[in-house]
Amino acid sequence: MKKYKIASILMFIHGAFMEVGGCLCLIPIFIIGSDKFDINRYISFIVPYFKNNMKLMLVMGAIYGVVRIIGAVGLWKNRMWGLVLSVINCVITMALMMFMLPAGIMDGIFATTALILILIQYFGNKKIIE
Repeated sequence: MKKYKIASILMFIHGAFMEVGGCLCLIPIFIIGSDKFDINRYISFIVPYFKNNMKLMLVMGAIYGVVRIIGAVGLWKNRMWGLVLSVINCVITMALMMFMLPAGIMDGIFATTALILILIQYFGNKKIIE
């Protein structure tokens, strides 16, 4: 159970601070006006579509963060739905992290570490062929 707790802490940190926290930090910039503050100078993505649609990225990041936090809480409380939601979050993050470079590197570190811990805890010492 300890690995589930560590994985849920990693997912909570990832969702609360990186995703939701990052989105909340960008809200004043969009209120002031992105024409007065060039956000693309500080935040860049490898895919030009993401760079050109930062407001949509803000909404998407907030949704990902909230869902990641919900999965982390479910995993912390030892709920099967939390386990499944957390695995889905981690796998999707692993698939999308290459498109979100350079921020995707940190996403990948958090998501892959949490996924490995979850899988080790779930499967334990079971062998492929008994």
